[in-house]
Amino acid sequence: MSQLAIFDGSKSVTKESGDLFTWPITTEEDEKAVLDVLHNGSMSGTDITKQFEKEFASWIGLDNALGFSTGTAAIQSAMYGCKVGVGDEIICPTITYWASGLQAYTLGATVVFANVDKKTLCLDPSDIEHRISKRTKAIVCVHYLGHPCDMDAIMAIAKKHNIKVIEDVSHAHGALYNGQMVGTFGDVAAMSLMSGKSLAVGEAGILATNNVEIYERAMAFGHYSRYKAEDIKTKDLKEAAGLPLGGYKYRMHQMSSAMGRVQLKYYDKRSAEIRKAMNYFWDLLEDVPGVVAHRVNEANGHTMGGWYAAKGIYDSSQLGGLSVTRFCEAVRAEGVDCNPGANLALHTHALFQTTDVYGHGKPTRIANSDRDVRELDNSLEPSEEIGAMTYSVPWFKKFYPEKIEEYANAYKKVALNYKELLKDDKGNPEEIGGWHFFKHSKKI
Repeated sequence: MSQLAIFDGSKSVTKESGDLFTWPITTEEDEKAVLDVLHNGSMSGTDITKQFEKEFASWIGLDNALGFSTGTAAIQSAMYGCKVGVGDEIICPTITYWASGLQAYTLGATVVFANVDKKTLCLDPSDIEHRISKRTKAIVCVHYLGHPCDMDAIMAIAKKHNIKVIEDVSHAHGALYNGQMVGTFGDVAAMSLMSGKSLAVGEAGILATNNVEIYERAMAFGHYSRYKAEDIKTKDLKEAAGLPLGGYKYRMHQMSSAMGRVQLKYYDKRSAEIRKAMNYFWDLLEDVPGVVAHRVNEANGHTMGGWYAAKGIYDSSQLGGLSVTRFCEAVRAEGVDCNPGANLALHTHALFQTTDVYGHGKPTRIANSDRDVRELDNSLEPSEEIGAMTYSVPWFKKFYPEKIEEYANAYKKVALNYKELLKDDKGNPEEIGGWHFFKHSKKI
């Protein structure tokens, strides 16, 4: 291979990216749908949102869907739908975006963190059961970076202990596990649809479930205009109908739902092209030392959906102990926006250790708990190592082989010339990654 660009060699990436990274793909059809809402003055209505919900439910294969203002609201409402309340616990992977679990605070509940598997980066089923207590109401499993969780194992544990499963599908819209769409295994699915996600409709979220009680509780929690006594089947919800039980207004903005209807029509085709491009990239790096694909075996009926915020697994032992920080620095010099790390382990943040949010006089995480769940964090060290073994890779939206080859060659070139980088390697910083880490832009 030629000299590394970090040492004044030629860059690997020379072609203009064009629309290789442009997302979401918007057309006149999207514009017309959004402008129709604007011109009709129906931004705060629900008629278009209800159409989107019906189409989304049909697409994912569940009976009910409910649109929200954000994915955060959708996940919080899913918790409420599962009757998570004061003194209860949820189990959540420590490597994820904070909105997979932090909303438990508003319900008076606490978060018990579990490790992630170092290959899938998803919730490790083998680390769940010993964290379950009599207070555990739900497991939140996150299909992280598009990779499906081991749903067979997770559902078996949930069934054994009679606890609910909430699937956070924010990273994995349309991903398959054993040929079945993620979000359809647990009791309820909830997800973000914000503009950076693979199914991007604006600032929005959605919940989907076959469980009527969960659906109606989620509606009652933050959808006052749709919470009517005559429409509710769950008896204990009827007396408060007309006002939202949580005091929240969570309806989806109809410009988002209008765009969502259009985006959903084309999503399967567009995400298939993303998968083709991403698999081609990883195929090119199949035998390159140190860089390991974070992907599924599609021959087994699994897919990565829209492959949100793609990353790779880094094996420094194959590259003489070269730090991921130095590796990424060299890849960036080749013309690729490559950064080390993923989401930082949530249990290490002060908000889950010492912060008193609501004036309880003690840390909010344990304010309503009959045990100090922070003691369980001592066994989460494996997840703290994720930053040193992950790095970003391009999230291709188009299958342009010649351009993709240039990006793959950048990683290959650095990996094969790793010895030249060892002498200037200062190692990794103490923290690698961030709390809300991913870039959400049209050009990457």
